[in-house]
Amino acid sequence: MRSIIVIAHNIRSTHNIGAIFRTCEGLGVDKLVLSGYSPYPKLPSDPRLPHIADKLMSQIHKSALGAEEMVPFSYTGWPNWQQLHEQNYRIVGLEQQPHAIALPDYTPPERIALVLGEEVDGIAPEILSKCDEFVEIPMFGHKESYNVSVAAGIALYHVRFL
Repeated sequence: MRSIIVIAHNIRSTHNIGAIFRTCEGLGVDKLVLSGYSPYPKLPSDPRLPHIADKLMSQIHKSALGAEEMVPFSYTGWPNWQQLHEQNYRIVGLEQQPHAIALPDYTPPERIALVLGEEVDGIAPEILSKCDEFVEIPMFGHKESYNVSVAAGIALYHVRFL
């Protein structure tokens, strides 16, 4: 069975984080790594003020509906890209890039770390260079992209079942 890690870097919305948790749970993702300024559920030794951690936890729960307690996750300021490579993960950015592979044409590796970027600007330039390859979801309407949690669901479904 394919091993899947999701890295959500600099996602602003607690509702998007909750939806990503719920999608990860439904599709059997091994771990969700929240990084940068992405909000995250309360940790046992949480460094945040209790009222802030509680508020964010409540907001994430609104869309995660308990999945935040089921999906293994970690929070870090910056993901350990070298460790992922040492564990034989292929780091794949979900991003519109000139050399991105259209998702329907993409054959995922057995160990994949799928990188999600900011809601408006996508994956930060300093992270683009850490990705081994890119996939994109073809668009047929007038909009240029999907909401990050919707895009995560589409991509993860493809990765899990192809």
